[in-house]
Amino acid sequence: MGIPEVEAFLNHLAYQRSCSASTQTQALNALVFLYQEVLDKPLGQMKGLNRVQQRHRVPVVLNVSEVKACLEVMSGTCQLIAQLIYGAGLRVNECMGLRVKDLDFVTGSLSVRDGKGGKDRTTLLPRQLIAPLQKHLLQVAQLHQSDLNRGAGFAAMPGALYKKYPTASRALAWQYVFPSSVLRLWGDGKMKVRWHMSDSTIQKAFKVALKQANIHKHASVHTLRHSFATHLLSSGTDIRTIQLLLGHRSLQTTMIYTHVIEATKLVTSPFDKL
Repeated sequence: MGIPEVEAFLNHLAYQRSCSASTQTQALNALVFLYQEVLDKPLGQMKGLNRVQQRHRVPVVLNVSEVKACLEVMSGTCQLIAQLIYGAGLRVNECMGLRVKDLDFVTGSLSVRDGKGGKDRTTLLPRQLIAPLQKHLLQVAQLHQSDLNRGAGFAAMPGALYKKYPTASRALAWQYVFPSSVLRLWGDGKMKVRWHMSDSTIQKAFKVALKQANIHKHASVHTLRHSFATHLLSSGTDIRTIQLLLGHRSLQTTMIYTHVIEATKLVTSPFDKL
């Protein structure tokens, strides 16, 4: 099989399978790699390939009352996670990957390590969450001490840091803020580590909260991050600051929130003037 068959398959994805532009691109890149690097038969130019057009969608945003309603019906650790995602504009995996050392209660900031694109950044730590987080970390410290007493207490370290700092992985500073409920083997199988909670835990809890709050928007827990940016923009925060807080590489990515603001401005419909 060569170019005609590859084109037929990719066009099939576009028209019969109705896949997105990113899905078709991923399949194209995989096939190009296969033919070039594995089969050593580069495909060359595909003139019969019909590319799916990239759609630029305005993100779903919850208004302030809807965010409040969702957070109020949640409870426990899931509520704290959702509050932190909205209050700091975090991605779900960024929130789950937070370590104790990443929270700075004095300056009211938190550090995101190895975010999207492998970038670090600093963002807001809501003042109202300082006391709940400190109370939560006391429970984390108790759990960690219990693990240490059982010969565990390790935390997975990025890269090869566990070799450079062999004792650091048992320090409280490196423990996850939202630890898993179970211990797992890591590394050479001799260390019992406690990873962070699963992303699906907060995702499922937020879906339940949307239903309980009687909100019918097609939203997910990531919508809280969109709402964070939109509400900051509505309150007069400049777009450059929002870009830094969100960790966007390009300002164009952040500019999409201006479309949300434009669409929700208090404009009177001509119909209302009849």
